[in-house]
Amino acid sequence: MHEHTVQVKTAAGTVEGFTRDGVHRWRSIPYASPPVGRLRYRAPQPVQPWPGVRYCHGFGHCAPQQRMYTMLAPGRYQPMSEDCLTLNVVAPAEPEAAQGPLPVMVFIHGGGYMLGSSATPIYDGASLARKGCVYVSVNYRLGALGCLELSSLSTADVPIDDNLFLRDLVMALRWVHDNIAAFGGDPDNVTIFGESAGGHAVATLLAVPEAEGLFSQAISQSPPGGMLRAAEIAEEYARRFAGQLGATGSDATQALMTARPADLVNALERLIVEGQRDMLGAFAIGPTFGTEFLPVDPVRAMHTGAAHQVPLIIGTNADEGRLFTRFLKMLPTTERTIEKLLTGTDPAVRERITAAYPDYPHPRACVRLGGDFIFGSSMWHIASAHSKHAPLYVYRFDYATRALHWSGFGATHATELFAVFDVYRSRFGRLLTAGVDTRSAHKVSDDVQSRWLGFAENGVPGADWPQYTGDERAVLVLDRRRQIVYDPHAERRLAWEAFALGVR
Repeated sequence: MHEHTVQVKTAAGTVEGFTRDGVHRWRSIPYASPPVGRLRYRAPQPVQPWPGVRYCHGFGHCAPQQRMYTMLAPGRYQPMSEDCLTLNVVAPAEPEAAQGPLPVMVFIHGGGYMLGSSATPIYDGASLARKGCVYVSVNYRLGALGCLELSSLSTADVPIDDNLFLRDLVMALRWVHDNIAAFGGDPDNVTIFGESAGGHAVATLLAVPEAEGLFSQAISQSPPGGMLRAAEIAEEYARRFAGQLGATGSDATQALMTARPADLVNALERLIVEGQRDMLGAFAIGPTFGTEFLPVDPVRAMHTGAAHQVPLIIGTNADEGRLFTRFLKMLPTTERTIEKLLTGTDPAVRERITAAYPDYPHPRACVRLGGDFIFGSSMWHIASAHSKHAPLYVYRFDYATRALHWSGFGATHATELFAVFDVYRSRFGRLLTAGVDTRSAHKVSDDVQSRWLGFAENGVPGADWPQYTGDERAVLVLDRRRQIVYDPHAERRLAWEAFALGVR
């Protein structure tokens, strides 16, 4: 396999990557100082310059999480460490000279704010880079070390900053702004995109004042709801988390600073179970508003025009909930969990929700309802708010291979990633197409990639995709046969709007 090295000079020093399959790759470039020791629970600090050449051929550490989530291949796991604030860059080896600097696409991985890594093979990004962008994928602090809001436990001796993972992502975007030109990218044309919790982070960054000017477009794929909390709910979680570590009041910060990462990971698992049992009103981890770094609820900021008014693509998949009937069973996808969810809801609103799923409580309807509760309702709220002030494009991803349908997954959560990253042309993708869906899978992948790349280039994902407005609500359905539909599932959208108003 033909491979040679390639060096680039960044503000902090020279990095060496390698060239293979028509792209240059640099892996695990640090964008901040390691957040260890006294810097645990602090905002990320600038990376310290290094002498000589830094070898960036392999992936370093992912953020601490349960080990089972760090598998890169059968029997091969990525090592974990708090020293995880790195990013990867993939650029075409021979960009067309006439093009000038390329658009930059920065990917934020998902994983419920508690798992995942930019080293996951599916996020490789080479296919996008070969088609005309500089691709960047980012690690950020996860779980109890980055996404659990503990700033209420801050003391004069041990200060704790808020929304650490958001601060990490903004630091990474600053790195991109300062360094990406050396890799062939345009620092003035950056698109952030992410899926699931990564899509939620993208939507949240629209309301982070410090992120202003660091990106020109955004793509939010299946952003979940319920991952955002007000400062007072975060305070209750912080108090309970200290309790999980066996600490109270004055010794809470000491416990946080001395606990082993694995103990923090395990304590968070217990806290999540406790939070769901006691129905505290939000998931334990994710962004917290009413804080220094995120002053306002992002959807409210969008409504009032206070969010960054950049073009946004947002969408969901046709069968979001099905994945969660097999793995990570955190969604209400059964009659029992749905009835618990709707306890205390105004009877008229409850009736309106169940009526929007005509065969409820049939299991199929329960899975659809659970998917809408977490993903559909979040997407509808963001779409309604952001479309008032900036260009917005909404999609629904319906495509699934026969293998995915046979296995009962259909177009479930995360399956659009196979198209976005052109996975159907890989060895794993060929298993999914099983020889019978190759042509349709390639066609859908090419369509999605050309739209994402076109959007990254100029903020328009194709002349045939109308903007979503409060009047027409145009949605592009991505499937074997592409089509535009207007306000699909209006009754479901309106039912969840009524629920959100009731909750507020």
